[in-house]
Amino acid sequence: MELRELPSVDELVRSEVLGRLPHEAAVAAAREALARAREEINAGHDPGDLVERTLAIAARHAAPSLRRVINATGVVLHTNLGRAPLAAAAVDRARDVASAYSNLEYDLRAGGRGSRHDHLASLLRRLTGAEDALVVNNNAAGVLLALSALAEGREVIVSRGELIEIGDGFRIPDVLARSGARLVEVGTTNKTRARDYEAAVGPETAAIVRVHQSNFRVVGFTERPSLREVAGVAARHGLPLVDDLGSGSLVSFGDEPLVCDSLAAGSGLVTFSGDKLLGGPQAGIVCGSAELVALLRRHPLQRALRPDKLTLAALEGTLLLYDEPERAAREIPALRMLREPVESVRARAQKLASLIGGEVVETSARAGGGALPLHDLPSAGVELEPELAALLLHAAPPVVAIVRGDRTVLDCRTIADDEVELAAAAVRTCR
Repeated sequence: MELRELPSVDELVRSEVLGRLPHEAAVAAAREALARAREEINAGHDPGDLVERTLAIAARHAAPSLRRVINATGVVLHTNLGRAPLAAAAVDRARDVASAYSNLEYDLRAGGRGSRHDHLASLLRRLTGAEDALVVNNNAAGVLLALSALAEGREVIVSRGELIEIGDGFRIPDVLARSGARLVEVGTTNKTRARDYEAAVGPETAAIVRVHQSNFRVVGFTERPSLREVAGVAARHGLPLVDDLGSGSLVSFGDEPLVCDSLAAGSGLVTFSGDKLLGGPQAGIVCGSAELVALLRRHPLQRALRPDKLTLAALEGTLLLYDEPERAAREIPALRMLREPVESVRARAQKLASLIGGEVVETSARAGGGALPLHDLPSAGVELEPELAALLLHAAPPVVAIVRGDRTVLDCRTIADDEVELAAAAVRTCR
């Protein structure tokens, strides 16, 4: 075929098959199909059946981009796969609020304007022991808002061993700099002492910031003061201590710090994520003294960082489960996966293997999301043909597996009981 033989967009969409599509959708797909055909003809290739190609492009345009996937990687809080899946209670709360009007910023008792920040404040106070709390759209936003409100144009003190890089290349020093605060580094990468903080305090010091080391640990010849020691330095100089916990947790997991423990140790503000170990939607939570939280609420940046009604509803649904810790462990998917006995995971792997063949193998899962970097979770999976890993990405729903050596492995710690049949169907389709 030559370029002059290509039909026009109008000619193509007037074909009987394409005429059944909505006109605008057919035109957009036809333009893309013809543009690709011109490139292929110029490269010396036959563009093939243009009607079929246009239909395929129109189908792709109509399909949603953000889709459910089955996580068979064994990484529970997989950042690329949306981190924590929501509990049914959180989904129900979000659906209830999304399907109608809500009292997002309306005070039903007073019959007038209210604040979206009031909905979760009392619940967070009860769960953490904080005097007050504020929710923003992620933890980095919480840190940014805290330092903008407390230290813009002044100095904040941070240990060099805590100047980490978090996901997607974002670095803590960059977040601090965007707040307008000037960073003062103390100590060394492997050793920082309380007296290093003490020596760095000056007339321009506005706050001390402590950053949880999140997805790495320094081991060996190291030293780091306790949070209580750093809080003591801050208190002696009348400075607020901002403790960025990263994942944050309301229940014990390995060496991950608890929010309530940070507050009890003397932190003025504690920031943490909603979608990691908490097991809720993407959000940043700031808890602490009423005076400091009030400063954050009044700061102009707060409006740009505030969460929407769906986030607040899903977060409330998640947090309410923590009133009964055993219920939270049972109903919040991330907590359930992190704590599930390996025997149960192995039984799920055996069921999957019985449906699709393959060998049950021992694996090692991880928490992910920057949490528990030294904590391996014994797990089990099903080992399959190597070519399946790429093919499963195009299944419905897609299955994201791991490749180990020359084999595809479906790690069953992150495959829910009600996903086993779906995963098996995907494998059968791709073979």
